[in-house]
Amino acid sequence: MDLLIANTRFLKKGDKDHKKQVSSDSSYLFAAGAAKKRSLLTNLQSKDHALLKERSSIQLPTKPLNSEEWDRLKEDFEGKANFEDWISSQMTQCHASIDVAKSLLAWVAAKNNGIVSYNLLVKYLYLCVIHKQTSEVIDVYEIMKSRYKRLESSGYGLLIRGLIHSDRWREALLLLEDMKKVMIPSKKNYSDCIQGALLHQDVDTAWNLYQELLGHNIIPMMETLKAFFDFGKGIKDDHYSNKLLDILLYLRNNQLYPGESFVHSIKTWFESMPGKQWKGQFTTIQESGQCLGCGKTLESIHLSPEEYEYLKGKIMKDVIDGGDQYRKTTPQELKRFQEFVNSCPPFDIVIDGLNVGKMYTKARDSQVLLNVVSQLAKQNLQLLVLGRKHMLTRNARWRKDEMEMIQKQASCFFADNISEDDPFLLYATLNSGNHCKFITNDLMRDHKACLPDVKTQHLFFKWQQGHQLAIINRFPGSKITFQSILRYDTVVQTTGDSWHIPYDEDLVERYSYEVPTKWLCLQRKT
Repeated sequence: MDLLIANTRFLKKGDKDHKKQVSSDSSYLFAAGAAKKRSLLTNLQSKDHALLKERSSIQLPTKPLNSEEWDRLKEDFEGKANFEDWISSQMTQCHASIDVAKSLLAWVAAKNNGIVSYNLLVKYLYLCVIHKQTSEVIDVYEIMKSRYKRLESSGYGLLIRGLIHSDRWREALLLLEDMKKVMIPSKKNYSDCIQGALLHQDVDTAWNLYQELLGHNIIPMMETLKAFFDFGKGIKDDHYSNKLLDILLYLRNNQLYPGESFVHSIKTWFESMPGKQWKGQFTTIQESGQCLGCGKTLESIHLSPEEYEYLKGKIMKDVIDGGDQYRKTTPQELKRFQEFVNSCPPFDIVIDGLNVGKMYTKARDSQVLLNVVSQLAKQNLQLLVLGRKHMLTRNARWRKDEMEMIQKQASCFFADNISEDDPFLLYATLNSGNHCKFITNDLMRDHKACLPDVKTQHLFFKWQQGHQLAIINRFPGSKITFQSILRYDTVVQTTGDSWHIPYDEDLVERYSYEVPTKWLCLQRKT
């Protein structure tokens, strides 16, 4: 490291032309999903994927090696890859000690007139950050600053993460500004700078960075939001408190859920507010929507008339009339279906016939569908069964007599075999009114994804939760049992003197189309 620093001083004083910019791979920077920047470790794995596949009998050193020892280790290396790249990648994988990594850099520098490649520096920097070796981070920072006008994203990110814990933390903000000249920094870059500002008591800078992050339409990391609540513990500052309440409303409006650690920070902050007398408890919600903690009833899952009409218009425009994924459904067939629906009275239940028929692999499809339709028809419900034309062709899975019995008990529409039937299901259900339910086990994630904005996506998910009936019978022919529909909305909600916050449990894996079952209930004593 001394040799590297000495070489840096030489570069600063003399060879100005030696400075260069690390080229950025534009396909990497601007590829789909670039807003969710890969972590450094993922970058290292992808860049060195071929290197990590190499098999070698050598073991990683557990203590620093001198030049002769590194020479012998290189001689023993049987892989086809560059030894220095291979061994440094192994070190990052195993979180090797700084001393061992430093001896590698010293050996490389001694062989190359004090020059170490950018890739090796970044891998060493990664280890310095992981092991919280701030002084080493600053050394690498000085080297990189002297040699490169620009870095690539992982280099910037690591330097920012390493500098925020030092008295030179404001230089992390300068690096963030450098990043902005060529790219939009990632949520992790912003999170590190925000946490650095809070760590050093610069609250205004932290909030300014937070607003800048939101201005890029980037959803903050939960650890960023948690940092604001942790900082606010016990502070008597109405302006700061209102900003934290705005964060909770941001979670509500974007249907985001804090994890256990974050929700504990929220609870601690509320209970620490001087003179406010908040009390929190972790609880669950009954099927009726009543909180088991305080007895209050949560907001209804059902859309207001205004929300329903708004969503209906968006679905008609963006899912049914538009969308490349629905080119298989011809405009002529869609028009034929719309005329059919408009000629019928409003439906109570719309059934995805193909999806329901294939619920049981060992039962005949038409028999399963007939059983469902027959049981619902006994309740005098107006039914619509959607299917494909091949269901009317006599075969082992779809018997003609059973299909005729289905058509006697329900309105039926059979689309072309190549058509997408989901747009028909959505149109018929929405066109029939807010009372109409639909039956399918399809989670419709593709339809939600093609909606134009977050507000519409959330309204669609809310509507879906309140209208989709999923059959949970274990045996064909048994009485139909539907999975219960939530009566309450699973979002952050408040009445002023109470807050209810759904949260993710650490050990429960929740998919994007699912909602949490655990809640934080906060009540203000009066």
